[in-house]
Amino acid sequence: MAMAPVFLFLFIQDDILLRGISLGVFAVAAITDYFDGYYARQYNVESDFGVFLDPLADKFLTFAGFVCLPFLDPSQFPWWAVILIVLRDITITLLRIYTDRKGIVLETRYTAKVKTAIQMGFLYVALLIGFFMLVPGTLSDFANMLLGTNVFYWGMVTVAFITVYSGVEYLYVNRGLFKSSAKQ
Repeated sequence: MAMAPVFLFLFIQDDILLRGISLGVFAVAAITDYFDGYYARQYNVESDFGVFLDPLADKFLTFAGFVCLPFLDPSQFPWWAVILIVLRDITITLLRIYTDRKGIVLETRYTAKVKTAIQMGFLYVALLIGFFMLVPGTLSDFANMLLGTNVFYWGMVTVAFITVYSGVEYLYVNRGLFKSSAKQ
């Protein structure tokens, strides 16, 4: 969680070295998060606090990545799409916290897993393009050419749509849990 704001601050600087370091910070945060969860499950050393904190740390890093994108080019990475992505993930995270406290298990949807994979794939490519924008020569030309095609705009719209859809599906599929918990 502490690495997310460091990544965000470094990435939005128009300095090739700082943006490169930010990608390293992002990669280290993602890798350590993965291994932390893996080893906790593998060696059965999970704690309630860790189970709560792990997805929250994932969200912080993902949010930081998406918040960076409009600083690259707001016409290709519109703020409204970032806001939809963040609001959906906050809503479902809060819902999970609420249901966990009530002893209710939310059914994890396959669509939510697909959403995460698509978000992360898009995010990694977009962040790399943001770095390439600052590399003089061919890489910068390539990045700017791609940004000029609107492929990232439509990619961002697609990611936002899939993200919102998965949130709506989550709420719809689990709607019966709320009715039964309201009666208790």
